[in-house]
Amino acid sequence: MQQGGGSETEVTWEDQQNINKFSRLNNRFHELEDEIKASKEKCDNLEDAGNELILADEEIVRFQIGEVFVHVPREEVETRIEEMKEATSKDLEKLEEEKETIVAQMAELKKILYAKFKDSINLEED
Repeated sequence: MQQGGGSETEVTWEDQQNINKFSRLNNRFHELEDEIKASKEKCDNLEDAGNELILADEEIVRFQIGEVFVHVPREEVETRIEEMKEATSKDLEKLEEEKETIVAQMAELKKILYAKFKDSINLEED
Protein backbone atom coordinates (compact mmCIF):
# COMPACT_ATOMS: atom_id res chain seq x y z
CA MET A 1 0.00 0.00 0.00
CA GLN A 2 2.27 2.75 -1.21
CA GLN A 3 0.78 6.10 -2.11
CA GLY A 4 1.69 9.72 -1.95
CA GLY A 5 5.43 9.17 -1.49
CA GLY A 6 4.96 7.66 1.99
CA SER A 7 6.74 4.61 3.25
CA GLU A 8 5.16 1.19 2.84
CA THR A 9 3.27 0.14 5.97
CA GLU A 10 1.83 -3.31 6.55
CA VAL A 11 -1.95 -3.35 6.82
CA THR A 12 -3.05 -5.68 9.57
CA TRP A 13 -6.46 -7.32 9.87
CA GLU A 14 -7.39 -4.81 12.58
CA ASP A 15 -6.32 -1.90 10.36
CA GLN A 16 -8.47 -3.23 7.54
CA GLN A 17 -11.43 -3.52 9.91
CA ASN A 18 -10.94 0.10 10.97
CA ILE A 19 -10.75 1.22 7.33
CA ASN A 20 -13.91 -0.73 6.52
CA LYS A 21 -15.71 0.71 9.55
CA PHE A 22 -14.67 4.23 8.54
CA SER A 23 -16.02 3.60 5.04
CA ARG A 24 -19.36 2.35 6.38
CA LEU A 25 -19.63 5.33 8.73
CA ASN A 26 -18.78 7.71 5.89
CA ASN A 27 -21.51 6.20 3.71
CA ARG A 28 -24.04 6.46 6.55
CA PHE A 29 -22.93 10.06 7.16
CA HIS A 30 -23.81 10.98 3.58
CA GLU A 31 -27.13 9.14 3.79
CA LEU A 32 -27.93 11.05 6.97
CA GLU A 33 -27.12 14.37 5.34
CA ASP A 34 -29.63 13.57 2.59
CA GLU A 35 -32.25 12.44 5.13
CA ILE A 36 -31.70 15.57 7.22
CA LYS A 37 -32.10 17.78 4.15
CA ALA A 38 -35.35 16.01 3.21
CA SER A 39 -36.62 16.24 6.78
CA LYS A 40 -35.89 19.98 6.93
CA GLU A 41 -37.74 20.49 3.64
CA LYS A 42 -40.69 18.54 5.04
CA CYS A 43 -40.69 20.75 8.17
CA ASP A 44 -40.64 23.87 6.00
CA ASN A 45 -43.49 22.55 3.84
CA LEU A 46 -45.59 21.71 6.90
CA GLU A 47 -44.91 25.17 8.32
CA ASP A 48 -46.00 26.72 5.01
CA ALA A 49 -49.14 24.55 4.97
CA GLY A 50 -49.99 25.66 8.50
CA ASN A 51 -49.55 29.32 7.53
CA GLU A 52 -51.71 28.89 4.42
CA LEU A 53 -54.37 27.23 6.53
CA ILE A 54 -54.46 30.26 8.83
CA LEU A 55 -55.17 32.45 5.80
CA ALA A 56 -57.90 30.14 4.43
CA ASP A 57 -61.50 31.25 4.86
CA GLU A 58 -63.15 27.86 4.43
CA GLU A 59 -64.27 25.70 7.34
CA ILE A 60 -63.84 22.56 5.22
CA VAL A 61 -60.49 22.21 3.44
CA ARG A 62 -58.99 19.62 1.13
CA PHE A 63 -56.38 17.47 2.87
CA GLN A 64 -54.21 14.92 1.10
CA ILE A 65 -54.23 11.44 2.58
CA GLY A 66 -52.06 9.11 0.56
CA GLU A 67 -52.81 9.86 -3.06
CA VAL A 68 -56.27 11.35 -2.64
CA PHE A 69 -57.65 14.60 -1.34
CA VAL A 70 -60.51 14.49 1.16
CA HIS A 71 -62.65 17.26 2.61
CA VAL A 72 -61.80 17.63 6.30
CA PRO A 73 -62.85 20.21 8.89
CA ARG A 74 -60.27 22.96 9.28
CA GLU A 75 -59.65 22.29 13.00
CA GLU A 76 -58.82 18.64 12.28
CA VAL A 77 -56.39 19.63 9.56
CA GLU A 78 -54.69 22.09 11.91
CA THR A 79 -54.33 19.33 14.50
CA ARG A 80 -52.94 16.88 11.93
CA ILE A 81 -50.43 19.40 10.61
CA GLU A 82 -49.22 20.15 14.15
CA GLU A 83 -48.84 16.42 14.87
CA MET A 84 -46.94 15.94 11.62
CA LYS A 85 -44.64 18.89 12.44
CA GLU A 86 -43.89 17.45 15.89
CA ALA A 87 -43.16 13.98 14.47
CA THR A 88 -40.92 15.43 11.77
CA SER A 89 -39.05 17.57 14.32
CA LYS A 90 -38.45 14.52 16.52
CA ASP A 91 -37.19 12.55 13.53
CA LEU A 92 -34.90 15.44 12.58
CA GLU A 93 -33.53 15.56 16.13
CA LYS A 94 -32.76 11.81 16.05
CA LEU A 95 -31.03 12.15 12.70
CA GLU A 96 -28.91 15.06 13.97
CA GLU A 97 -27.91 13.05 17.06
CA GLU A 98 -26.95 10.05 14.93
CA LYS A 99 -24.91 12.33 12.67
CA GLU A 100 -23.02 13.75 15.67
CA THR A 101 -22.27 10.23 16.91
CA ILE A 102 -20.98 9.18 13.50
CA VAL A 103 -18.80 12.27 13.18
CA ALA A 104 -17.23 11.50 16.57
CA GLN A 105 -16.59 7.86 15.62
CA MET A 106 -15.07 8.92 12.30
CA ALA A 107 -12.78 11.41 14.06
CA GLU A 108 -11.56 8.68 16.41
CA LEU A 109 -10.87 6.32 13.51
CA LYS A 110 -9.06 9.09 11.63
CA LYS A 111 -6.74 9.58 14.60
CA ILE A 112 -5.96 5.88 14.76
CA LEU A 113 -5.45 5.43 11.01
CA TYR A 114 -3.46 8.63 10.44
CA ALA A 115 -1.24 7.76 13.42
CA LYS A 116 -0.26 4.51 11.75
CA PHE A 117 -0.34 5.34 8.04
CA LYS A 118 0.42 9.08 8.12
CA ASP A 119 0.25 10.39 4.52
CA SER A 120 -0.10 6.91 3.04
CA ILE A 121 -3.85 7.05 3.59
CA ASN A 122 -6.37 9.72 2.65
CA LEU A 123 -9.59 9.83 4.64
CA GLU A 124 -10.53 13.38 3.69
CA GLU A 125 -13.08 14.15 1.01
CA ASP A 126 -12.30 16.47 -1.84
